[in-house]
Amino acid sequence: MKNNLDEFNVLRKIQSNPDSTQRELAKDLGFSLGKLNYCLKALNSKGLVKIENFKKKEKKLSYIKKYILTPKGIDFRLNITIQFMKKKMKEYDELKSEIEEKN
Repeated sequence: MKNNLDEFNVLRKIQSNPDSTQRELAKDLGFSLGKLNYCLKALNSKGLVKIENFKKKEKKLSYIKKYILTPKGIDFRLNITIQFMKKKMKEYDELKSEIEEKN
C-alpha cells in the first residue's frame, strides 16, 4: 500500500503541475531525488506517466524533462482515490455504529 500511496502522490503532483522539475517534485513530496527517480521510472514502465525530454536552449546540450499523465495513469489515480474514499466511508460507518451502540 505504501508504494501505491507514493505513486498516487507523484501522479497527483504531476497532474497539478506537469512543468515541475525533479528537484521541485522531490521537495514537494518530501522524497529524495533517488526515490523520486525510482517512482518515476516505475510509473513510466507501468505506462502511467510519459516522460518527454525538451531541449532547454538551442546551443546547450542540457535538457529538461516534462512529465505527463497517460490516460492509464489518470485511471490509476482515480481508482486509488475511490479505494481510499471507500475505506474511509467504511471506517466512518463503523465508528458511527459504535457510537450509536454506546448511547
